[in-house]
Amino acid sequence: MSAPVRVVIADDHPMFRFGLRAALAASNELEVVGEAADGAELCRLVETLHPQVALTDLEMPGVDGLTAMRALTERFPEVGVLVLTMHADDEALLDAMRAGASGYLLKGAERDEIARAVLTVAAGGTVFGGDVGRRISAYATRPRVAAGKVFAELTDREHEVLEHVATGLGNHEIAARLFLSEKTVRNNVATILVKLQVRDRAAAVARARDRGLGYGSAL
Repeated sequence: MSAPVRVVIADDHPMFRFGLRAALAASNELEVVGEAADGAELCRLVETLHPQVALTDLEMPGVDGLTAMRALTERFPEVGVLVLTMHADDEALLDAMRAGASGYLLKGAERDEIARAVLTVAAGGTVFGGDVGRRISAYATRPRVAAGKVFAELTDREHEVLEHVATGLGNHEIAARLFLSEKTVRNNVATILVKLQVRDRAAAVARARDRGLGYGSAL
């Protein structure tokens, strides 16, 4: 049996941390190894405890979650970051993705959903809660700017990454072809999922192929 995934949690409300620890402890696949009340403490815990996943709120006193994520992405790119917050607006979500988050859930998510999300992030995947996808639907109604790209809402780099995703390449292969770190590719994929309003990588591939990307390549 493999060792449980090591997790540190960060939230400035002690009772919420207590409940979150209890929820994660219900899974024998997870182990909470530390708790932090702010972003600075979170960074110290990651440095000393070497978890696989950091589960953090966005708003905390002193060093907030976004600032901590940027530092963690720079210093510990192997650690997956999962956001658990009350903020459902698209700007908060995109800011978190740009800061390096691999997942985004809203507080109120079910215990099993949080546990699954932690495991997904630990495995190198990205995950968004169902409510998040619905709350950022404003992207679907924004005017599209005419451009040579298939998806005008994507940056040039995101569009390039999506083209490779649509051919069936994994993050490691894409990173090698584009001379990027695997962490950078994973963050780009996460932002693409948000902007295209899709729940997972398979849905992004379907959207891309509907628009003519990825055909003629091996799956």
